[in-house]
Amino acid sequence: MQHRREKLWGQLSVHEVDAYLTFSPENRRYMTGFSGSSGYVLITRDETILLTDSRYAEQAKQEAKESNVILHGVHWMTSLRELMQEKHVLRLGFEPNTVSYKVYQELVRELEGVTLLALDRMIDDVRMIKEATELKVMSVAAQIADAAFEHVCQNIRVGMTEREVALSLFVFMQNQGASGVSFETIVASGERSSMPHGVASDRILQKGDLITLDFGALYEGYASDITRTIALGAVNDQQREIYSVVYQAQTTALAGIRAGMTGREADAIARDLIRAAGYGEYFGHSLGHGLGLAVHEAPRLAQQSQDVLQEGMVVTVEPGVYLPGFGGVRIEDDIVVTENGPHRLTQSTKELLVL
Repeated sequence: MQHRREKLWGQLSVHEVDAYLTFSPENRRYMTGFSGSSGYVLITRDETILLTDSRYAEQAKQEAKESNVILHGVHWMTSLRELMQEKHVLRLGFEPNTVSYKVYQELVRELEGVTLLALDRMIDDVRMIKEATELKVMSVAAQIADAAFEHVCQNIRVGMTEREVALSLFVFMQNQGASGVSFETIVASGERSSMPHGVASDRILQKGDLITLDFGALYEGYASDITRTIALGAVNDQQREIYSVVYQAQTTALAGIRAGMTGREADAIARDLIRAAGYGEYFGHSLGHGLGLAVHEAPRLAQQSQDVLQEGMVVTVEPGVYLPGFGGVRIEDDIVVTENGPHRLTQSTKELLVL
């Protein structure tokens, strides 16, 4: 974890802060290894300090071995104030996107005499480039999702509800070693497949349905995120057409994404193809997003994104076409960005499966 602190201070040095405070669960785990649900991390140039409560005394010492673990009192901010006085912190950076206005007011009141600097995306930017150990874990998370897709394809049938399909995915991934799901599973069938975030409902699967399955496994804190669209029974010409358009857009984007391009340029690869096919107005979301300890993190592959893709980033590539009242198609993979093109973590077939 020391090397992560050194990378962070490379970002912080220009702001001349004495310490940086993070409230984010993902950043807490990234900087300390602690997976508990409560804690605050104060990072100085020389050490990483984890403030947590007595419920996590044993767990924190086991997981945050390279951090200074301090159990705070009844009010954690009192312990923070005392700690900052001990460390002579006069300029404190903090994450504005994870601090409520109420907590900010408390910081101002309790840390009298300390200059507070809102510094966004400091740790998030370090997290964008994945280390070899992270990629290894994320590869397993992707493998679990791939296996779950194969499992559900063998068991899905007319008459099941979307919720039953989602439960089947959940149970299978848990049995494969996942600690949970990366996000609420999307199972959108028939006309509901036109909803990009159509979480599983009580709708009964019917012959002729397109079914969008968007799910992921959480493994050792890291997320996978895969989408496949399958069909039950016969497929009509329009369903095949929109599937073909999305398939071409996704595979073309995969072939073209490289380190050095912006998120906007990556998004345009797929978007231009979908627009040329006449479905531009039906692709409303971005091409993809960063993936890691959070299912949505930097960078963004979007029309306005100036994020520069770098080797070692993990992003999703997920174009879609959604026709209201008819249905939709989305295909998504997780990839590692390299100078020579993407390395796919998710390997499930993308051919249209008619089950």
